[in-house]
Amino acid sequence: MKFTLSWLKRHLDTSATVAEIAETLTDLGLEVEGIEDRAARLHEFTLGFVKSAEKHPDADRLRVCQVETDEGLQQIICGAPNARAGITVVVAKPGVYVPGIDTTIGVGKIRGIESFGMMASERELELSEEHDGIIELPSGEVGQRFTDWLAEHDPAKVDPVIEIAITPNRPDALGVRGIARDLAARGLGFLKDLPDPKVEGAFDSPVSVTIDADTLDGCPVFAMRMIRGVKNGPSPAWLQDQLRAIGLRPISFLVDVTNWFTYDLNRPLHVFDADLVKGDLRIHRAKGGEEIAALNDKTYVLPEGAMVVSDDTGVESIGGIMGGVQTGVTEDTVNVLIESAFWDHVQIALAGRAMKINSDARYRFERGADPAFTPHGPDYACRMILDHAGGEVSNMVIAGAVPDVSRAYKLDTARVESLVGMSIPAEVQRATLTALGFTLEGEMAHVPSWRPDVQGEADLVEEVARIASLTKLEGRPMVRAPGILRPVLTRAQQRERMARRTAASLGYNECVTYTFIDQTSAALFGGGTDATRLENPISTDMSHMRPALLPGLLQAAARNQARGQADMALFELGAAFQGGEPGEQHQQISGLLIGYTGPKGVHGDRRAVDVFDAKADAEAVLAALGAPAKAQILRGVADWWHPGRSGKMCLGPKKVLAVFGEIHPKVLKAMDVKGPAVGFTIWPAEIPVPKAQGTSRGALILADLQAVERDFAFVVDADTEVQNLVNAAQGADKALITEVRVFDEFIGGSLGEGRKSLALTVRMQPTDKTLTDKDIEAVSAKIVEKVTKATGGELRG
Repeated sequence: MKFTLSWLKRHLDTSATVAEIAETLTDLGLEVEGIEDRAARLHEFTLGFVKSAEKHPDADRLRVCQVETDEGLQQIICGAPNARAGITVVVAKPGVYVPGIDTTIGVGKIRGIESFGMMASERELELSEEHDGIIELPSGEVGQRFTDWLAEHDPAKVDPVIEIAITPNRPDALGVRGIARDLAARGLGFLKDLPDPKVEGAFDSPVSVTIDADTLDGCPVFAMRMIRGVKNGPSPAWLQDQLRAIGLRPISFLVDVTNWFTYDLNRPLHVFDADLVKGDLRIHRAKGGEEIAALNDKTYVLPEGAMVVSDDTGVESIGGIMGGVQTGVTEDTVNVLIESAFWDHVQIALAGRAMKINSDARYRFERGADPAFTPHGPDYACRMILDHAGGEVSNMVIAGAVPDVSRAYKLDTARVESLVGMSIPAEVQRATLTALGFTLEGEMAHVPSWRPDVQGEADLVEEVARIASLTKLEGRPMVRAPGILRPVLTRAQQRERMARRTAASLGYNECVTYTFIDQTSAALFGGGTDATRLENPISTDMSHMRPALLPGLLQAAARNQARGQADMALFELGAAFQGGEPGEQHQQISGLLIGYTGPKGVHGDRRAVDVFDAKADAEAVLAALGAPAKAQILRGVADWWHPGRSGKMCLGPKKVLAVFGEIHPKVLKAMDVKGPAVGFTIWPAEIPVPKAQGTSRGALILADLQAVERDFAFVVDADTEVQNLVNAAQGADKALITEVRVFDEFIGGSLGEGRKSLALTVRMQPTDKTLTDKDIEAVSAKIVEKVTKATGGELRG
């Protein structure tokens, strides 16, 4: 939203500077994005006086002028038809940049005669489109800066332009009057009364208007007046200056009036050439497929349901967005229809988006114009047209009715301090809301029709605090109860933090991937079903909720490999989803190792990552999370793991704490990842919570007696799992046996086909007496018995 200082002062009586206005606007929530000092680009231009003007000896249209400047008499060659002696002109001396022609003036020769500067036209200074001759000033001192002369005689031409950012919830600030209202409420001036247009109708309009029943929800009211006998032409200079300053090109007076009120009062209007309208106007919905040549010289195909304005010949205008060429005004227009309507913001947004049309009208209607001001829009436009272009105006024609948007909320003056933390007297609060256009009756505040964003009591508080300035908000320490505060983080959050720290300390880099993945990748990890499919996905690559974290990590690895990063360690902690209902998601932490360990060296000491790297890292994270050390490693993992190089860490067959292993080759191929790749997944919620402990450490237990180790070799079937032997040996005497480890495996030879030998070392740690040979033999016999019973193996001779 752009406006000039003089335009603002049409509504605001203020002596504030541009800097003060800009600072206040930003503080009010209307952030100033820029201030254009239009005088700066004209700062080097000065006034001169033409002493003489002689015809160029070698050119009929050129004159050799002698011009008085602040540097003395200078010779300037000029081709303007009005270049003559005795006029005051604007001079650009050598070295001055001329914005309108994007040229820096220098000393030059024209047909053999030197010229020391240029006398400028209005278009060359970007003051207007006038270029038929050089600027002639009615007064001025030789050498005076042109900007100083303009500031005194025509300040609108060099008025600073302020541009503010408008948030979607402040449509009232899309008009200069709405901006002035905010500044007046802050106390930066006084809001001037809006003049009453006082337009009396002289006849009934021969053109009427109707709204189809199925369109009343999109256009509840349509107001129109006709003016006969207008004289269209260029707009007054002040109107052209204001439009040009904000980046709009003046077209003709009738069109410029509608554009000006769009920015002045946030009231988009449209003007029809009444002589080109055939029959009456009808507001209805497009059937779909109709074409209209719009005023921006483009042709659009109307989508089904779009609101349009038609006459007997067809569609004449796209409702609330843009008019059509067929009934557009021209220099020959003498009879016009001035239209003001209220259009539903959602339907305007949908239609504009479907046709890809961006216009000032659409921008305002889709944010919410003032419905109550709709019938007054034609009055203001007619008043301006009558004053400058003459004519005779008709009575008002209205179809539909202004929608009732009235609402009121209780004003609780104590809520400002409780919600915002500012102490503002009740009378100040009431005065603030009154200045913003609210009507106060008792404890109720009635919201003005131009503020669709105010939807509750809290919004009243926001308005009061905004005008008072949130910069006055002072920090106050919160009241703290005596004693020791409860921990801020829950146990689950503490575990997540510990998991992250542990994984990072192991050399992993944390990833944060999307919760959504494509259906193909989800299916590789047991997902991709309708239960996790999104109804409105961002893209086809994000159609399903992820069933695990590994697919996101593998996708990240593939992108890194495509950029030359072969070795990586990645982890992520987040939610995975088995369905779309509450309780069908779970937190997990997954790690992924790809490539080789260690830096590349001349000795070739690097090796490919393997399943034991993933196992060690999973055990380290589990230990940090407080998992019991007695977890067992079992088979039976999901299909995306390598069946012979993976396992799950369990507390019993059903309590799975973690899974580790090598990623299945078919999964790596499908996700375009080059192996080797291993990983792990841990479910923190499955880890038992240890019993509450005091702040002191447990007692230190030292074994004063000598430990005894014995080796055993058992011959078992080749498919016997080592864990079964270890568990059986450990169960022979849980109090005495502290460790069982496998140190050798032998296959083949004299053992025969389908048999293998496993060697165990069993460590026995006595606590109350030294073990005798008899004690050791008794435990050893029990170990052999337990292993034989559990595995069917026999002690190797």
